[in-house]
Amino acid sequence: MDDVKRILRETNTNPVLLKLELTESVVLEDVAIVIEKMHAIKMLGVGFSMDDFGTGYSSLSYLQRLPLTQLKIDRSFVHNLPDDVNNANIVRTIISLGASLDLNVIAEGVETEQQREFLLQAGCQAYQGYLFCKPIPIDEFDRFISSRHALQKADSPKVEIQVS
Repeated sequence: MDDVKRILRETNTNPVLLKLELTESVVLEDVAIVIEKMHAIKMLGVGFSMDDFGTGYSSLSYLQRLPLTQLKIDRSFVHNLPDDVNNANIVRTIISLGASLDLNVIAEGVETEQQREFLLQAGCQAYQGYLFCKPIPIDEFDRFISSRHALQKADSPKVEIQVS
């Protein structure tokens, strides 16, 4: 909590622009303490994303207690879309669950236009993967964003970029 406050202050960053990604295993280490810390950090305006959702052992009841703003569908479910019926059903369920809990849902590992189209039709509005960009060094990030802004349409789905 103190580190997050300090970093926000030192960088003069709007906390609404910061999203911390947690894996289910991190959350499950000491649930009560993690939830308490997450709530305190969320009070600063920082958002939380549950990374690799669906691959761990967490109970769905934790989703009600965690101050999440986003679920991230693991790439293992996206990889064989749209052909794998089981993965397609799991992805639709995660998207529906996220919507019912008022959480944004992002799919990671999107590599083909067919995957993106399936996700869009299923109600997923945010994507991450090689279809859009491979991870890039921070010094290339500004140039990449500038070129994307010139091409991006106002009604395009949100694209998240992972900076290495």
